Amino acid sequence: MSGLNTDLTRLLGCRVPVVQTAMGWVAEPQLVIATTRAGGFGFLAGASIPPGQVEAQIAEVEAGCDGKFGVNFHMFQPNADEIISAILNHAGRIRAVSYGRGPDAATIAKFKAAGILCMPTVGAVKHAVKAVELGADIITMQGGEGGGHTGAVPTSLLLPQVLDAVDVPVVAAGGFHDGRGLAAALAWGAQGIAMGTRFLLTTDSPVARDTLAVYLQTGDPSVIRVTRAVDGLPQRFIANDKLEHLEGMSGPARLMASLRHGFAYGRANGMGVADMLRLAWRSARSDDSSFAATVQAPNLPTLVQRGLVKGDTDAGLLPSGQVAALIDELESCEALISGIEADAIARIASLTALSRDHTQEATHV
Repeated sequence: MSGLNTDLTRLLGCRVPVVQTAMGWVAEPQLVIATTRAGGFGFLAGASIPPGQVEAQIAEVEAGCDGKFGVNFHMFQPNADEIISAILNHAGRIRAVSYGRGPDAATIAKFKAAGILCMPTVGAVKHAVKAVELGADIITMQGGEGGGHTGAVPTSLLLPQVLDAVDVPVVAAGGFHDGRGLAAALAWGAQGIAMGTRFLLTTDSPVARDTLAVYLQTGDPSVIRVTRAVDGLPQRFIANDKLEHLEGMSGPARLMASLRHGFAYGRANGMGVADMLRLAWRSARSDDSSFAATVQAPNLPTLVQRGLVKGDTDAGLLPSGQVAALIDELESCEALISGIEADAIARIASLTALSRDHTQEATHV
């Protein structure tokens, strides 16, 4: 047992209150297995699993570790029904689902009836409140420092607001990478932390080694910046030539690139034009995103896969939290999680000692 027993560890069944987030093309079975074996809670990136491969990837995680794990998905992915069905079929091992642009109340009710916890990621107080109203059991709150789609409010301001606004356990994300961060999050009142970029930068990560080298060489947080040029939504990437090229494109040119990527994405997933139109309609209805964002959405999987999977760091994109600038070496999930746990316990003990010393001094006055 860990010395850090929180509502999160009790609900998820993990030893350490550290969550590995469901980064597309990163949170694959090998990373989820390594995280779970190390005592954390890993999410499989169901949103980027191709149609027909969901059951196989879930089975691979089940065979590779004894603990429970999570799966994420989006309602607008082409195989949303397939992955929802698979999650429900494996409710004995899948403890939680995560989502952003998420399911409706009826789908959430199905998960809850199967004993699966609903754990959406939000970047605004109003979204946290809405998620709880729809049935969320745990809220993962990501501050603006985080990678991928992100908001504008930093963790230090957003976290206390969300904690005050909802009555379910809150997990803090955005800028965390070590035991200091975990101790701080617990002091705020969160029940644990979630990390994406830090797990991407481990020896258990499936990301191309050439790509990892670029992340490790990024020592300036200011070059890991937010842009809307990729899919119309604010998203954080490491600046490179491809990102600057997208930002410099005209609207019509960006639209044509999106259509090319969209058709390529459809072919890769066995989708016809009618299927793609239905998917676009579902995506547009899933939240309050603009039509432009829906049209540009195909840019994301194509360009991120180039950067993360193929290792093309010039023609691809590198999603990242700003915390990448603080990381200069790869370590295993086992070393990472055990180090975070030990460091957090030590820092909490030192703070407790400060309080005890203060109390003793007061009694002698």
